[in-house]
Amino acid sequence: MRGYLGTLLIGAAVMLSGCGERQAATDGAAAKPDAAGVKRAEAFLAPYRAKPVFTPLGEAFDARACAAGKSMVSIPNNSANPFLKGIIERMTVAGGGLGLKVREWQNQGQPNDWAQGVDYAVRTKADIVDLISGIDPKSIEPQIQRAKAAGVKVMTSHFYDPSQAQNPNLSSSLTVGFGTAGRILADWATVRTAGAAHILVIQSDEVPPTGPMIDGLRQELAANCPACRIVQQINVGFANWPTKIQPSVQTALLAHPDINVIIPIYDSMSQFVIPAVNAAGRKEQVRIGTFNGTPFVLDGIARGDVDMDIGESIDWIAYATIDGHLRDLCGLKSPAALNVPFYMIDKTNVADAGSPASYDKGYGDAYVAGFRKLWKLD
Repeated sequence: MRGYLGTLLIGAAVMLSGCGERQAATDGAAAKPDAAGVKRAEAFLAPYRAKPVFTPLGEAFDARACAAGKSMVSIPNNSANPFLKGIIERMTVAGGGLGLKVREWQNQGQPNDWAQGVDYAVRTKADIVDLISGIDPKSIEPQIQRAKAAGVKVMTSHFYDPSQAQNPNLSSSLTVGFGTAGRILADWATVRTAGAAHILVIQSDEVPPTGPMIDGLRQELAANCPACRIVQQINVGFANWPTKIQPSVQTALLAHPDINVIIPIYDSMSQFVIPAVNAAGRKEQVRIGTFNGTPFVLDGIARGDVDMDIGESIDWIAYATIDGHLRDLCGLKSPAALNVPFYMIDKTNVADAGSPASYDKGYGDAYVAGFRKLWKLD
């Protein structure tokens, strides 16, 4: 009966539309754990276990004068994504304190939704359109070009990796080290399994920075963990996360009992991975490591459902996004990156984030005073 059920589940996963799977079962199959590689991985992770430090993004400027009477429409890749909603909520507060009105364009993760959001910004004479984390500008180029012609600056935030060239129709971009995040995840898996990680990766290839992140993961595993292998990669478009991730993960765990690490590369995926692990009865054998620092995922660490999250303070991201976009709007040089530090959060430090976890706890508060000084508010 169990074999029959396994056959059914495997067949069902192959039939899932919008979900691609790649096998990599031979990677590192004959290698033995490398103690020196584990030590290299530990050394690479050490800076990301330290409390984040604020670094100024440029020269101080009168942000309140720049923002007065201005408005921004922020368009997330999907309004169901709690990480992005949290950033926008905090941008509303940070921007509002300067006189910048921030509005979210609610959408269901489809290019037509994003296009309508840009058109709305043009109709309402917004000053900035913020394409936040996941919207490929190529998918809505005609609307971006119309916005540009109307004097609306279209920018991206938390989207490109520094290795990627921005779309030429954009005014500026605030990049994030997705490749570095991939390296951290690889080295965490290496250390956590003493150099013997058998990994299931959940990804969304339609999001351009997924590529650099997976490249960083693979390159770091190759450098430090010859016995580690990516057993399977499952590609799910973000509009399909709620329906495709859980059954695909359950199927993978049944088909590959050697899996001991799951990496959902964006942590909002975890809400569908955790039930799959529990349903498969593998909670004690499988470690989940991920990236972003969304509060509900940090609560999952406190409960023991998630092992590690590469945290980025959502409040800090909001401040940095407002800072970068205002600099561009007012003719100043915009930073090339968000410059929000990565911070590894696990059971040793998750209590600092609060219970329940908060957007702005656990990372220290030096960035608040830092931005107030940069904005000439103090």
